[in-house]
Amino acid sequence: MPRYSDVPERVDFPDQETETLKYWAEHKTFEESVRRSEGKPIWSFYDGPPFATGLPHYGHLLAGTIKDIMCRYAHQTGHYVERRFGWDCHGLPVEFEIDKKLGISGREDVLKMGVAKYNAECRSIVMRYSKEWEITVKRIGRWISFENDYKTMHLSFMESVWWVFGQLHAKGLVYRGFKVMPYSCPCNTPLSNFEVQQNYKTVDDPAVVCAFPLVSDPNTKFIAWTTTPWTLPSNLALCVNPTMEYVKVEDESGVNYILMAARLVQLYPDLANPKKQKEAEKKFKEVERFPGKQLLGTEYSPPFEYFIERMKGSGAFKVITGDFVTDDAGTGIVHCAPAFGEEDYKVRLRGAHVRALVRRTTRGQPPHTHSRSHSRHFSHLRRIWQSVAPFCGPRRSACSQSSAHSELP
Repeated sequence: MPRYSDVPERVDFPDQETETLKYWAEHKTFEESVRRSEGKPIWSFYDGPPFATGLPHYGHLLAGTIKDIMCRYAHQTGHYVERRFGWDCHGLPVEFEIDKKLGISGREDVLKMGVAKYNAECRSIVMRYSKEWEITVKRIGRWISFENDYKTMHLSFMESVWWVFGQLHAKGLVYRGFKVMPYSCPCNTPLSNFEVQQNYKTVDDPAVVCAFPLVSDPNTKFIAWTTTPWTLPSNLALCVNPTMEYVKVEDESGVNYILMAARLVQLYPDLANPKKQKEAEKKFKEVERFPGKQLLGTEYSPPFEYFIERMKGSGAFKVITGDFVTDDAGTGIVHCAPAFGEEDYKVRLRGAHVRALVRRTTRGQPPHTHSRSHSRHFSHLRRIWQSVAPFCGPRRSACSQSSAHSELP
């Protein structure tokens, strides 16, 4: 009698996989392997659980395969590895689904409905696709228990998280810092990157070009561009690209302007029109050219006076450099408000006193006024700029970015 059966001419690999899965299920192979490793050194694996309000996709399966490999390797090297599947029941994805279902457009609708009833509706859908998840995860051969799963909405889970945080705090491992995060005004909460990606829309935003006079020569002005003009009262710096070329021109009005050489078209749009180019060139005279790094540290006067006095000597209102400044839009000089922009904050971290700068601007906001007495050098040009922005689900409110609500405890 032959030791092995003959190999068929054509092998049906999917069929072999299902036969293997059937064998594992009948003999409880996974459960038995975990039982036999009891008493061995524990190898803990902290997994980021998915939402069961949506179906698994390629990203879930790829990450799940990697996680399975790590756990199997730990088991095979003499460790006890408990593997329990988890479900993330918190966050806006669940609320987003309920808002669509019930036509909720704001906080008032939730309060009118009642928080308890709203939470009950959320709980009713958190396990909507749990069976589909189990079938898919088991089909790719991942060894993990669905019978002994956990849910983040259970008190036992939430209390364990707070217990861990308490232990970290007791050991002095918790620090206070700042992080610029997307913030939902209607939901009154910071958002994770995953939550922000739920509802992007193309919108029209005002793009404003502003003049910032040099302290040493008020007749010479930086020309900066921003698509978030509402952050101009909190301006703390201007950012240029250190390696790109900048130009100083004398306008026909007698005022000198500084901007990226490749972006003169922003100030003189007719330069882009071959028929009007010569006429546009008559409107200014080039004075000099230089790399952006030459502007580093140059002091300027901000467009609003709210923080001038309190920021004296703090390092604010100077030109800084950053590689994120490009030559494909704007003026090549970017208005920076570190309390509201992630890139602004990162580039400002390389400078001094960033902690004091952000703290001061986010605590004690300027008064709500548009009086011209507060704005001395406002816009030369205002246009509509089309951009892609995140919106907070059916509540139809754009998400902002701010560090005022993301101060770490």
